Amino acid sequence: MIRQGSHSRGRERTGEYLNVLKVCLKLLAVSAVGRLVLNFKHYSLARHYTVMSTRSVEPVPAAGGPADPAQQRLVDLFDLLAPKPGVTRSSFEGVNLLRANSPMPRMPVMYEPSIVIVCQGRKRGFLGDQVFQYDAQQYLVLSVPLPFECETEASPEEPFLAISVRVDLTMVAELLMALNETQGATQNEPLGIYSTPLDPALSNAVQRLMDALASPLDARILAPGVVREICYRVLTGEQGDAIRAALTHQNHFGRIAKALRRIHADYQGQLDVDTLASEAGMSLAVFHAQFKAVTATSPMQYVKTTRLHHARLLMAHDGLNAGAAAARVGYESASQFSREFKRLFGLSPVDEVKRMRTVYDAPPPPRVVRPVPRYVTAV
Repeated sequence: MIRQGSHSRGRERTGEYLNVLKVCLKLLAVSAVGRLVLNFKHYSLARHYTVMSTRSVEPVPAAGGPADPAQQRLVDLFDLLAPKPGVTRSSFEGVNLLRANSPMPRMPVMYEPSIVIVCQGRKRGFLGDQVFQYDAQQYLVLSVPLPFECETEASPEEPFLAISVRVDLTMVAELLMALNETQGATQNEPLGIYSTPLDPALSNAVQRLMDALASPLDARILAPGVVREICYRVLTGEQGDAIRAALTHQNHFGRIAKALRRIHADYQGQLDVDTLASEAGMSLAVFHAQFKAVTATSPMQYVKTTRLHHARLLMAHDGLNAGAAAARVGYESASQFSREFKRLFGLSPVDEVKRMRTVYDAPPPPRVVRPVPRYVTAV
């Protein structure tokens, strides 16, 4: 039993806390509990009193370090599979490992529809006036591709480590068919991005996925089933409605999700709002309003941002110069591209590429042109 009392500093209240402590010590002596932590917040927000039984001399983990052997195992696996900063593609398609060894200031990013599970460190995402924090106790879900801003807390001693699992809409559709009898319709318009607490079942699946990725054979045989389980856990979780809605076109959110997929499939082309609204089956006014509700930006600004993020990766990863990258993503004017690029990222294309290579410790890439991916993802 835990009793919550006043936070006053009176002698009477202090005596009550001491009596509670005595009772807890008696319970501890006859129980299998190895550690008891009492938090007396009226003394200090950061001060804890720890009582340990004679059956356990396990040290209390240092603040900020791995909390248990399972988390330490994850950190060790990251050191093996993703030792360098940046995005490391795993041996299983659709699963990337994210690492940052130093803090990163708030900057624009764009993520594909994905589930991001943080194993260490912390990120904060900003979409309009909304703030999303995701750390080792929270995971982030993007049901649609969204440009937003984020900042990272990390250090060489405690790097930011996370796993990104792409949301495969074909797999989601199969799971929805299997869940049809147990899942009801979405009651409210969902969000395109949210963070939610990490439950033990999902945490266990992440651990097994990392173990599988450490072995090529396990990755080929076991990883598909674990990735499917992770999608299932999120889909049946408290915020699973967002992914369901992104796949169906029965509400405004689903229709906007369809428009976003259309943009990412043809961002180099001549897109206009009238066509997007018509394909979504919405009037122009409703389309504008609902698009901004989901993405916190206007349709054409979203198209522009998508092009600029793709161009940024083409320059940093594929070695294209600014003019070639601008043409590849649909810009007719190189000078307009440079102006809009600097307005979004705060640096010229050349300087931003230098910054990315410095932050991610990456050498200049060879001049090899690869197909442009449908979505972009950055740490």
